[in-house]
Amino acid sequence: MNLIKEIIRGVMIGVANIIPGVSGGTMAVSMGIYDKMIYAVNHLRTEFKKSILTLLPYLIGMVLGIGVLSFVIGFLFQEYPYQTSMGFIGLILGGVPAILGGIRGEKRGAAHILILLLFFAGIILLEVFGGGEEQAKVLEPGIGMAIKLFLIGILASATMVIPGVSGSMILMLLGVYTPILEEIQAFIKAGVALDMPALLSGMAILVPFGIGVVAGIVLIAKLIGYLLEHFRSYTYMGILGLVFASPVVVFLQMEAMPGGILAGVVGVLCLLLGLLVANQMSD
Repeated sequence: MNLIKEIIRGVMIGVANIIPGVSGGTMAVSMGIYDKMIYAVNHLRTEFKKSILTLLPYLIGMVLGIGVLSFVIGFLFQEYPYQTSMGFIGLILGGVPAILGGIRGEKRGAAHILILLLFFAGIILLEVFGGGEEQAKVLEPGIGMAIKLFLIGILASATMVIPGVSGSMILMLLGVYTPILEEIQAFIKAGVALDMPALLSGMAILVPFGIGVVAGIVLIAKLIGYLLEHFRSYTYMGILGLVFASPVVVFLQMEAMPGGILAGVVGVLCLLLGLLVANQMSD
């Protein structure tokens, strides 16, 4: 049962990473597993077996979340953007008690509040001045494209690890969010149909991007691990500022508000459901 719960947590992180404005790192913090994941990544060489056993359920869940649920989440955001957004806001805010629990008993002063406000404002400003329509690029297999995708993977994954910073939003700013999401969906369809030429074409795009993602996660995890070890309370206050900013970003990106009382009520219920699920997942 615990294994299934860990995989479900991974699914939520994976889904969060493909939604612009929502951070997989925030979701990991909200479910109380952020520290554990960072520790496992940073100790892959010294505690290989333990780290792999820790990360494997989350990785399985993330693959399921990104690969399978990308179709479902895409449909929900297209047809029910308000209700779906409210559900994710609930998932994000539902983890705030877990974040505060990470620094329970530690002294907090004006500097901590300032850090929270600075990180909160930084994410809001990034969304306000960095948003806009994505200019989609055509991803043609080749050495040059592989190098570009590797570097993009490093940048995107580094932001995915940092709570409150949306890796998918960074991909949108770079103009590759839609093409990569379409490549993932096309790769899955090709796998189901056993279409080898399409599979090989998809691998030429997704493999260098995936390698970059792994490299970025390892690099940024080192930095986050150092901050958590030496400046734990300040780091958590910064994370809290990022978490509080995430719902605001989701609302800023929302294209349509509820179209009536019923839709509004359903949205509130989705928010409450998200809070409940996050609370259960953070136990």
